Amino acid sequence: MTGALRLTWVQPEDLVGHELRQAAEDGRDASGIAAVWRAAGGPAPPPAAGVSPLPAAPALRALALRLLDELAELPSPLAALEPTDLPAIRAACPDWPTPEPEPPEPRVPRARAAAGPAVEALHAAWLGRAVGCLLGKPVEKLPLHAIRALGRATGNWPLTTWFTGRGVPAELARAHPWNRRSAPTSLAENIDGMPEDDDLNYPLLNLLLLQRHGRGFRTADVARLWLDELPAGRVFTAERVAYRNLLSGIEPPLTARRHNPFREWIGAAIRADVHGWTHPGDPGAAAEQAHRDAVLTHTASGVHSAMFIAAVIAAAAGGGHDVHGALAAGLTVVPPDSRLARAVRSGIAAARAEPRFDTVVDRLHAAHGDRHWVHAVPNAALLAAALTHADGDFTGSVCRAVSGGWDTDSNGATAGSVAGLLAGAPEALPERWTAPLKNRLATSVTGFDGIGFDALARLTHQEAIRP
Repeated sequence: MTGALRLTWVQPEDLVGHELRQAAEDGRDASGIAAVWRAAGGPAPPPAAGVSPLPAAPALRALALRLLDELAELPSPLAALEPTDLPAIRAACPDWPTPEPEPPEPRVPRARAAAGPAVEALHAAWLGRAVGCLLGKPVEKLPLHAIRALGRATGNWPLTTWFTGRGVPAELARAHPWNRRSAPTSLAENIDGMPEDDDLNYPLLNLLLLQRHGRGFRTADVARLWLDELPAGRVFTAERVAYRNLLSGIEPPLTARRHNPFREWIGAAIRADVHGWTHPGDPGAAAEQAHRDAVLTHTASGVHSAMFIAAVIAAAAGGGHDVHGALAAGLTVVPPDSRLARAVRSGIAAARAEPRFDTVVDRLHAAHGDRHWVHAVPNAALLAAALTHADGDFTGSVCRAVSGGWDTDSNGATAGSVAGLLAGAPEALPERWTAPLKNRLATSVTGFDGIGFDALARLTHQEAIRP
């Protein structure tokens, strides 16, 4: 077994621990299965990454596969409150939105409105997504106290600008090293355009999806596009499991459920922006489109988070809401008694009640700190709190989202998308954020490497006005 490939997020012996934690979160009684796993020497889930350091013995792997099947058969008492099927979600949402009347001067207008303002707002949204992602990249996976210590060491706390390695004491840098893959491209002294990241790859793929299939795409079309255009090594957590399931001949939506303990994590949420951008003023339609995308890989909270973000962005894109109204619109497409809706409401309430954002973050971590840092529920709560507390300000939105920890680059990206859209134009974003991007995005998505954010805005606008 020496030198065996340890592929993250798909080793059965690693998935069992994650699935046991998922069972505890959705109310399934897995105590008997957990006892069998522990007695056999089965490991706990890797705390941060997706793979344990050593391969399992063949007998333990066989046991892991059997237990994963048994775990899948356990009923969840939350199933009725947290449906995944769209008709059941809609039935659970008493205030499901209808399309808004078109405002006189929409931020991202529909087909009959002038093209210029829409392109400018979308340009700012794409830039905002890139800025927030890039700000969060060097501290991704770091614990909250480490993020705060690194910011304070350079006089950048509360966070107001890019992280830097300059001035960080050597002892602190050793104790809390920057994200290994991201530091060479995302610290202030290293930024030279927008580097590749899955938080930007997925919007590119969804833009490509709409270009090829239009708004009537099916979940199977998403799967086919991924197999054609998305390298397997560029997918993680729930997406990697679903990708593996597709290659095993499993069809959606079972791809989201088969041996996939990450199905309530944040992956579908980072794919939601394009669905919102292309449905200005129609959060319900945006949520429905995000649902068809999300069920390839996610269930329950994982799907609800994607629908929530798509609806928030659609409401902001319509021009009739400030950030608070957009968040309220997002909640109308999420079952109100679900864990995600409750977490979002708690994040908003904490942000309204507390003037110091670090205190807001401490409360959220106290409430949700037992979940994995990529889980959809705590990250949705933090995103909602950051947007609420910043009151629409761009810098405040991205910095608060990143400073709250957990999935820093994904939360920063979504906060930047919303706040950029509300800002309305690239010129409304501070130059210290946009200039280092050099209007250049690196990606492995075919046809987009090196593209400018202005060009992406035009392409997105074409899909927004497409009949």
